[in-house]
Amino acid sequence: MLIVQKYGGTSLQDAGRIRAAARRITGLAQQGARVVVVVSAQGDTTDTLIENAVKINRRGSAREMDAYLAAGEQMSAGLVTMAIGAFGYPAVSLTGAQAGIHTDDVHGNARILRVEPDRIQKELAEGKVVVVAGFQGVDQQGDITTLGRGGSDTTAVALAAALGADRCQIYTDVDGVYDRDPRIYPDATRFGRIGYDKMLSLIENGAQVLHDRSVELARDQGISIEVLSAFSGNPGTIVG
Repeated sequence: MLIVQKYGGTSLQDAGRIRAAARRITGLAQQGARVVVVVSAQGDTTDTLIENAVKINRRGSAREMDAYLAAGEQMSAGLVTMAIGAFGYPAVSLTGAQAGIHTDDVHGNARILRVEPDRIQKELAEGKVVVVAGFQGVDQQGDITTLGRGGSDTTAVALAAALGADRCQIYTDVDGVYDRDPRIYPDATRFGRIGYDKMLSLIENGAQVLHDRSVELARDQGISIEVLSAFSGNPGTIVG
């Protein structure tokens, strides 16, 4: 079984949460699953990076901003890989480019054109967990691009499609998709299953649990997304 998991920034906010994610990942691998992990930048790292960049140059080029912001996910990938190694399991981290994610050249909001997962497949064949820096790819010039805020979700779905994954799981800070934000409305209702179009409608109306392009890609590729809490262990929501 091949499983693609994505961990959002809150799921990796500190050392304890990174270890918890690594424990879950390692457990799956030890049960015989092949696991590809996509990671976001830790906590508020991206916001902090943007604030720092604005202090330097409010009108800095989009290309340089992409090269700068991509470092947040790369740091997460390195830390998660080291945490998996601490549990005694082999793992390797890859940038978006190393993972074969090719995009157009629209810096700051690039679209994935194709995925060439040869390197990922090679590392999986060697028995490793593969940890991929989300939110990023490379254009035809070899320049780093980013996919827009929330783009790590799209990275995960694109990899699941390219690899023919059996599961695509998105770990976040809420245990599924709700009709309203459960952090604000205690009476919000969780969906056990929701269709692509209904999910896109919720996103249009402000829901931030998934990147809209990830849902569009999942719909086009016929991939179900499982949205789960990284903390509760409760059942999540199947989108698809």
